[in-house]
Amino acid sequence: MASIKNKTVWITGASSGIGASLAYELSKKHCRLILSARNEAALERVKSQCQYPEKIITLPLDLNDFRSMAKKVSEAISFFGSIDMLIANAGISQRSLIIDTDFEVFKKLMDVNYLGTVALSKAILPHFVSNGKGHFAVVTSLMGKFGSPYRSGYCGAKHALHGFFDVLRMEHEKDGIAVTMICPGFVQTDVAKNALTADGSKQGSQDSATENGLPVTIFSKKMINAIEQKKFEAYIGRKELIGIYLKRFFPRLLHKTVLKSTVR
Repeated sequence: MASIKNKTVWITGASSGIGASLAYELSKKHCRLILSARNEAALERVKSQCQYPEKIITLPLDLNDFRSMAKKVSEAISFFGSIDMLIANAGISQRSLIIDTDFEVFKKLMDVNYLGTVALSKAILPHFVSNGKGHFAVVTSLMGKFGSPYRSGYCGAKHALHGFFDVLRMEHEKDGIAVTMICPGFVQTDVAKNALTADGSKQGSQDSATENGLPVTIFSKKMINAIEQKKFEAYIGRKELIGIYLKRFFPRLLHKTVLKSTVR
């Protein structure tokens, strides 16, 4: 198993939730960190709460700004001279029925959750190839493996990430590049509060499934372990993980089970 200790890691969506928790855990492992998100003040708060803030640089980043990615990658590389890993964690969720949802909401979900991550990953890929090593750790979702009502656009974007990065792994394994897809179930973050509703506004409220999900610290430790093992995919959660196996072997049963669920 390859240790992540002392590696240079770039984390997107690092201002809160899973991204912030990963920063805290990786700092304990003496990693050099580049923390990115749109909210620079929040990034600085996360940095200040890490064990070794002197090894951390904050780099504001908007995944909607596709054209800025090459410049952002150059900046990120300049901080420590090289980058070992990109943890693509940033994203937004959704809570609305297809028939009610404005098309612009679907576009935003695809732009942020899929195309923004693709643009950043493509921009850093030549650096990894030149170094003969690199690791993409991409936070998708169980919704990237099966669907659930009220999350259509979110599911579509997460499914797309799996297709893209499965191919990236195939094309660049020969270059020493690894890809790990991390599929969270319910984790105790603000993902539901920040989820987009039918008109693009934030839901603003938590749901019971998220409140009762896996504590984010436990999740981040499990995620780091999966990365160190260079797993192709890792499913991290509680009883909701059964959906992965129902989808594979009993898809009609999964369909009925999800429809009976009160999760929204």
